[in-house]
Amino acid sequence: MTESSHESHENVPSRQRRRFPGISSRAYEHPADRSALVALRKLSGFDTVFKALSGLLPERSLRLLFLSDSVRVSDAQFVHLNSMLRDACYILDLEKVPPMYVNQDPQPNAMCIGLDEPIIVVTTGLVELLDEEGMRAVVGHEVGHALSGHAVYRTILLFLTNLALKVAWIPLGNVAIMAIVTALREWFRKSELSADRAGLLVGQDLQASMRGLMKIAGGNHLHEMNVDAFLAQADEYEKGGDLRDSVLKILNVLPRSHPFTTVRAAELKKWSETRDYQRIMDGHYPRRDEDKDTSVTDAFRESASHYAGSVRSSKDPLMKLVGDIAGGAGDLGGKLRDRFTGAGGSGANGSGAGQGDATDDSPGSRRPEDPEGPAQEPGTAGS
Repeated sequence: MTESSHESHENVPSRQRRRFPGISSRAYEHPADRSALVALRKLSGFDTVFKALSGLLPERSLRLLFLSDSVRVSDAQFVHLNSMLRDACYILDLEKVPPMYVNQDPQPNAMCIGLDEPIIVVTTGLVELLDEEGMRAVVGHEVGHALSGHAVYRTILLFLTNLALKVAWIPLGNVAIMAIVTALREWFRKSELSADRAGLLVGQDLQASMRGLMKIAGGNHLHEMNVDAFLAQADEYEKGGDLRDSVLKILNVLPRSHPFTTVRAAELKKWSETRDYQRIMDGHYPRRDEDKDTSVTDAFRESASHYAGSVRSSKDPLMKLVGDIAGGAGDLGGKLRDRFTGAGGSGANGSGAGQGDATDDSPGSRRPEDPEGPAQEPGTAGS
């Protein structure tokens, strides 16, 4: 760690943070993440089957690798990280503190993996990049993964991704594996949004979380960056362009393990302003001892309601089109070409009388599902 980075840890005053005894991960999980996990947990023997694969998965090898070639965080090594880890587990009431390692890698990254027991790994690039409170949010992020039980499925994704690379030469072999990998990546991205929320509950400092995400995107040049301008990028990304850009967004995100950083920042800020977040901070949240009574139907209903609301409020051209079609908009057929070419004049088909903006839409919402981008190794992204 650099001397300046060490000083930044020393100079940040400690402060009291609210604790959440017995909190269930359902309190902070993204609706899509939560509904998938509730359904998986309700399937009898599902986790048992997955853990039975431990003989095939390289978990023991990974543990030995980090033990032999990384630095284990403890009272004697990376003491400030050890304090953050114990503090995060205390705030989220995680009974067993997972082992944590610092791995020499200039790429800012962190992960929580493991089948039987989770382990947390952070890279030197991340430790040197973030300030005290930003790093606290990252540690809370990873502890959130551990509390949610994400480590099992993340380890399987890591294994399958590596396996896909090894069998890429086998006809159709890679296709079958990548179908599973693609589905797991979609869940993985939603799990990142959940863990960002856990990081905020641990750090309890929205600006620190924003700073951390900006640094992951733009490096250690915080004096050159601005939170509001960064969030404006997310807004421009969501609403900009035409249907062609919507398709490109889908293709761009498919091979990624993490959502785009500006999107993560915008999602976290949006959640921090909700009544759900305030209720958690006031001490009103789902308890772990109630998890067994969780309804799969209710979880899926909440997820469906969330996505319906997202479609209605979205500024993305494709989501607007889907919303208009679902809402029974009028004559939509004449505008598909305009949406793809960006030429959508209000009077292009001469039949817009009484239709308002509805005539700018088209029933071609199935088109973006046709292209399939090539499967790639997910890019490394911090935390």
